[in-house]
Amino acid sequence: MLLINNSGIGAFGSFADSDTARQLEVIDVNVRALVDLTGRLLPLLRVRGGAILNVASTVAFQPTPFAATYGASKAFVLHWTLALNHELRGTGVRALAVCPGTTTSEFFNAAGLAPSAAKKPMTMTADAVAEAALRALAAGRSQVVPGWFNKLYTFAGAKLPKPLAARVAARALRRYRNDGAGA
Repeated sequence: MLLINNSGIGAFGSFADSDTARQLEVIDVNVRALVDLTGRLLPLLRVRGGAILNVASTVAFQPTPFAATYGASKAFVLHWTLALNHELRGTGVRALAVCPGTTTSEFFNAAGLAPSAAKKPMTMTADAVAEAALRALAAGRSQVVPGWFNKLYTFAGAKLPKPLAARVAARALRRYRNDGAGA
């Protein structure tokens, strides 16, 4: 049995200028729903055996100004999944954190990002991300970052001092503002 928690929403822009209700929706969908659904289905998974595949993001590895709540929610998904996987050892259930980068979808437009954010040369297809996730699951891994560019990005983001990582991320994300102010 396989539980895939792949729902997620984002909100892009300065938190101070954002709608707090939207920020709370990000937390509710990206964190609360994932924990709730996993908690509801875990007893069945423990009886039948299987896996939980939680979709985090490359932004889980560093602070993300202009996407602060989204990035923090995905950091929660990553760390919670790794901890859960450890707790589930020996139960017949595993958990995998999938950390894709930019993936072709409607997510960016819905999150308030400029169309150019999803047209970078390193954008992956959803099929390529799913294939990497299934390979990682078959290999017994607890975390996967699909794509060489994403691996490089997350390595750098995880190794930099957090204040510096925040400055670098702000510079990168500022360009993708949908109001034209970032260009």
